[in-house]
Amino acid sequence: MTFPNSPKLLRGGLVLIDNATARVERIVALQYNPDTLSRSFQVRGVGSEGGDHIEALRLKGPPVETIKLETEIDATDLLGEGDPNAASMGLHAQLAVLETIIYPASGQLFAHHGQAMSGTLEIAPLQGPLTLFIFGPRRIVPVRVQELSVTEEAFDTHLNPIRAKVSLGLRVLTVDDLGFDGRGGGLFMTYLQAKEQLAAAHPAGAFGTLGITGIA
Repeated sequence: MTFPNSPKLLRGGLVLIDNATARVERIVALQYNPDTLSRSFQVRGVGSEGGDHIEALRLKGPPVETIKLETEIDATDLLGEGDPNAASMGLHAQLAVLETIIYPASGQLFAHHGQAMSGTLEIAPLQGPLTLFIFGPRRIVPVRVQELSVTEEAFDTHLNPIRAKVSLGLRVLTVDDLGFDGRGGGLFMTYLQAKEQLAAAHPAGAFGTLGITGIA
């Protein structure tokens, strides 16, 4: 039961857009938000071996940020409501939406093969849509899906999965990956500027909190 004054629960998810036209190709909302979301940062400093005092404080660029999360997908409620797709396919469609993010489109593969068979000497690697990870209005960031694992936990009588856990490993794409001119690079810069604004809003610390009066 929901109450009329209850706040609307936002859900995280992925959005796939055409990098050239910014046309939205697909929106993938998570059925349940993850309980935890872990992020790690690999600093891209200059002179990682140490000993060079001139380079010690320099940064090559944005850090390599990775995001990991685990979410659940469950068809139980849909089955109880008599949803025809859930009854005939279980979670196959929901899982396929996630899995096809990391596959080139079949049409691209056929075209790629045709070019190879026709004797084309140089064929560029296949390009997919730009993937955005969205977890609330303050976290909209371009990513590459680096890891995807699915654990199917329950099945119906036709062996369709009806409950599953999905783990996602994402790497944030920066202007070093996407450049400044494209849609993705602009979204990363907005993400970075939002971090800077949030940091500026945090109250400044005081030396007394650290047990000292200043830096000599």
